[in-house]
Amino acid sequence: MFARFFEGIQSDLLLAVFAALVCALFRALFIWRFAPKESRRDWRRIRGCFNYGLRWGMDFNAYVFLIGMVLVSIPASFLPAYYDFAAYVRTGGIILYLIAVYIASFVNMIFYYHFHDVFNATVRLGRNADKNNLADIFFNQNHGGWIFAGVIPYCGVLGYAAYELCQMPKVSYTVVFDNPWLQYGVNFVVFALAVTLFYWLRYGGTLNHRNKPEWDEVPAYVKQDAFLGKMTMDALVAFELAWNHTISESLNHSDEEAQLIMGKVFTGINDWQQPWECFKRKAKGARIAKPRKIFLLFGESHGQAPFDSLYAKLNLMEGSQKFRRDPHTVAIDNFLPGGMISAPSLSSILSGIYDTDLEINEDIGFWRGTTPLAMAYQLHRLGYHTGFWYGGSLSWGSLEHFVPATGFDEYHGGPDICAQGAPRTWLGVYDHLFLDAAANMIEQSPEERFEFHFLYTTSNHGPYNMPYDEYGVDLERIMPDAPEELKKDKTMRRIMQGIWYADQALCKFIERMRAKYPDALFIVTGDHTTAGLIPYKYGVIERSEPTMREQVLTSFAMYHRELTPDMLANNTIGGHLNILPTLIELLAPAGHEYYSLFSSLTESINHVVTPYCWLTGDTIGDYRNKISQLLAVSEQMPIGKHGERFETERAAYSELSGYLVKHPELLISKQEKSIFLTN
Repeated sequence: MFARFFEGIQSDLLLAVFAALVCALFRALFIWRFAPKESRRDWRRIRGCFNYGLRWGMDFNAYVFLIGMVLVSIPASFLPAYYDFAAYVRTGGIILYLIAVYIASFVNMIFYYHFHDVFNATVRLGRNADKNNLADIFFNQNHGGWIFAGVIPYCGVLGYAAYELCQMPKVSYTVVFDNPWLQYGVNFVVFALAVTLFYWLRYGGTLNHRNKPEWDEVPAYVKQDAFLGKMTMDALVAFELAWNHTISESLNHSDEEAQLIMGKVFTGINDWQQPWECFKRKAKGARIAKPRKIFLLFGESHGQAPFDSLYAKLNLMEGSQKFRRDPHTVAIDNFLPGGMISAPSLSSILSGIYDTDLEINEDIGFWRGTTPLAMAYQLHRLGYHTGFWYGGSLSWGSLEHFVPATGFDEYHGGPDICAQGAPRTWLGVYDHLFLDAAANMIEQSPEERFEFHFLYTTSNHGPYNMPYDEYGVDLERIMPDAPEELKKDKTMRRIMQGIWYADQALCKFIERMRAKYPDALFIVTGDHTTAGLIPYKYGVIERSEPTMREQVLTSFAMYHRELTPDMLANNTIGGHLNILPTLIELLAPAGHEYYSLFSSLTESINHVVTPYCWLTGDTIGDYRNKISQLLAVSEQMPIGKHGERFETERAAYSELSGYLVKHPELLISKQEKSIFLTN
């Protein structure tokens, strides 16, 4: 009987090793598909990546051994009939597990394609994403049909291999004693050693839990290569870490702890029922004539990288480049978004506090109230009627609840203002149609009324399957000097067309509004970066991976017919939460009181801090990776340095958001706000 158990656990061990080898094959596929040139050439680091990845991956793969032992080997040792079918049961079980590995690995690669990172905390925000849009991207941009079809040969080949492993000859159990108690004792020792083997495997070749593989223990020489360092994580390991990651530690802090953290940066808070009082500022006096119309265009994926001189031959921002050449347009080329993906970035700029991935747009407390830092409320106090325009449905991200709570007087979704049946992606109506419809409605409003319009587009987004050729997006004219291989790749061709098209739509709207309202003020920025949209692999430049600035920076440009660069203090860095105070300092009379976490761009800015990144005049840092790089545009990959700066500030800004989420009673309702702003 025990001989059958001993034979069985050998099959279980072989299958656990087999699962680890399959994970290694997916690691190799990932490296082959995405590794930059520098990473491919460093065989020492690649070996270290595979060695450590094999150990770390056993955190999951060891359970193949344990579950096989518990569900198959132990009962089969008592049930001869079950023993006869044990190989089939093990094969079925390992196939189910390897299907999970298959799905997780391909989704991890797709995630990297879009975000240039393995699974991170962003995956937790996907629960409120548009599932139809995710499916559209999966099938039409990431070859989802082929991935699904690949399951059949994958299961066939690996199922056959797993079954053959179970049929291999095993070491016989020859430890036999006449004394039954001695036999039971030895059998128990063997069983205990099998259990110990499970823990040894799960802890990556050690019985000390403290030495278990984890991110902090990745060999330094491997982690120095940012890509290969991440490749030490199997997909399931990366997913577990991402899912278990606390998006904001602030939610776990007591009020006393939170106030202590905030008090290190936010001085002068005497009443924690109104923590925003320390952010009260007074305008120094208007610098330009107050425009009757202000337009803030929040472009989907309108990032900085396509503006950089390295990618001039792509000509992706042809419209915006013309807009920026106007002597009264001021652009800042190093600009941090409020969030790394759409919803947190949008909710940050509208609310005036960092979202910190708390999804405050989905929080009922922020459906009922907001703070005096909110953009629409403060512009309303300056006498502006405020309008919010989104190319998609306002049900996305619960905008129909969140936007009015932040103080907008009117709010419109693309499907509501465009003609019935207007062509659209899953995210929203095509940009040029949406912006035309918004322009038509804006032009019908009283011309003498002071108005602020926030317009958020959607088209610059995967899967880029719009009929670009029908709209005159001719890549041969747009980018004649781009590599031919790039223009022949149908997928990348559509992406290039999509970026150019979306930028053109924004700029045509600006031209139309500027003709109608000559004194208007325009701001063009992006919701987040264009990471993943620059075609590095086609030899556009020497390196094949984005720098940190290319991964995280968004765009920023501001126009008014009286605006000059010196009015923005010739700043070279900034961020989304600098926009509102800048508007107020440009327009408001001296002494006008307003609220802002940060100072205006009319003052010299020496650093910018968000919950994700930081900027100085020459360096950019990422809190998530604890790495910084030189900020300069460079054909070479800047050397990364480990370490963080401005951590106390970052903690305070994040803590404020968590504090208000925990205390929705502090938020000011729309009715209370109207009274508050008149005081």
